[in-house]
Amino acid sequence: MATPGRLARIGWIAAGFGCLALGVIGAFLPLMPTTIFIILAAGCFARGSPQLEAWLLDHPRFGPALRAWRDSGAISGRSKIAACAGMTLGFAVFWVGARPSAWLAAGVGAALACCAAYVVTRPAPRA
Repeated sequence: MATPGRLARIGWIAAGFGCLALGVIGAFLPLMPTTIFIILAAGCFARGSPQLEAWLLDHPRFGPALRAWRDSGAISGRSKIAACAGMTLGFAVFWVGARPSAWLAAGVGAALACCAAYVVTRPAPRA
């Protein structure tokens, strides 16, 4: 019989893999974020499997950004440009594809502008 602690670990691991999958999908879809899902995956793995957390932190693609975020809440300049470009592209696709009312477009634009401002104001990783 599974203990509550074991079930919780399995749940955290499943949530980690779910977030990781969403992060990978987000790398290819304009409005879907990547980084936040990878950060969430690392947090879930930290609670469910230290080995999977270590794998993600040591990953050649995701590891440096995750460690910079954990250490100082830092985002690289290249990542800031990519995030802002993705938000801009996502808004353009939304504008053309959905043909929103002026109020809805303004609301979505304001939300994305706030997100972009947050990203841009994060510190750069230390060398």
